[in-house]
Amino acid sequence: MRVLLYFEGKKMLEKSGIGRAFEHQKKALESAGVDYTTDVRDQKYDILHINTYGLNARKTIQQAKKQGKNVIYHAHSNAEDFQNSFLGANAITPLYKKYLVNLYSLGDHLLTPTPYAKRVLQEYGIQKPIDVVSNGVNLAQFYPDAQKEQKFRDYFQLSAEQKVIISVGLYFQRKGLMDFVEVAKKFPQYKFIWFGHISLYSVPKAIRKIVQYDHPDNVIFPGYIKGDIIEGAYSNADLFFFPSYEETEGIVVLEALASLQNVLVRDIPVYEGWLQDRHNCYKGHNNEEFSQLLENIVEKKLPDLSENGWQTAQTKSIQHIGTHLKSIYETMLSKKW
Repeated sequence: MRVLLYFEGKKMLEKSGIGRAFEHQKKALESAGVDYTTDVRDQKYDILHINTYGLNARKTIQQAKKQGKNVIYHAHSNAEDFQNSFLGANAITPLYKKYLVNLYSLGDHLLTPTPYAKRVLQEYGIQKPIDVVSNGVNLAQFYPDAQKEQKFRDYFQLSAEQKVIISVGLYFQRKGLMDFVEVAKKFPQYKFIWFGHISLYSVPKAIRKIVQYDHPDNVIFPGYIKGDIIEGAYSNADLFFFPSYEETEGIVVLEALASLQNVLVRDIPVYEGWLQDRHNCYKGHNNEEFSQLLENIVEKKLPDLSENGWQTAQTKSIQHIGTHLKSIYETMLSKKW
């Protein structure tokens, strides 16, 4: 059994959740002993596993089907998480939805990261078999490390007493960036750091304005940072606050859980079934609730849920994902969809 992992537009997407999911897939297949290639010119494969939606995706699928090969489409995105993202996204969301439905329907089998994301695809009328496979998390990479944590504090020149709240995501309204800043205004004594980057020319003026200058002094937008600094931030911060309005899973939430960090998220459907309020995370509905919860978590007036969160991350390890993908591939090869 050999798999072609197809990923188009790597330079544009490598800093996104889809880019990280693709890297996780490679590690997962390696852990499960599944032979794979990422070279589309290499035709010695049995299953085509498509990850992106570029112009060449359809052509690659058509070539695979002509050769009688199985096609899996990994549905990382939907119309719901496209809205309130790029400049002009809302205007073309209906067209984007049609485009995705058409592409996804070319696959013999679909994968998507959560039961919620699966339900969205089924509501689109897609009739293909759909399996739920988490994007996974590299547990070893995010386990707390004192040296990484010190690098994080040194990089931002944080005193030992400074309380820090972090979030990670692209500069999208959908990600709750505006709410993050509004909550930060209420706590000038805390430092708020939003990791992540996307060209400011691609986002609405209101977001561009906030990132560039219209935010309080206790908010920092350092851009895209990888490696020890952000990994140290995940575990050393006092809270991971992620007020996103829409996700298909939220890899950054998995990374925070794997870092033994307390997590505060918006109470949205994507977390149903794996994030439980007051058990492995805290959930809020609006900025008033977020503010109250945030202060009580940071000041340790609420229970530390990080151990329960870490246990949840274990169930979504790279190794688990590899075993799951291998099983799906083997089932596909034993049947004709």
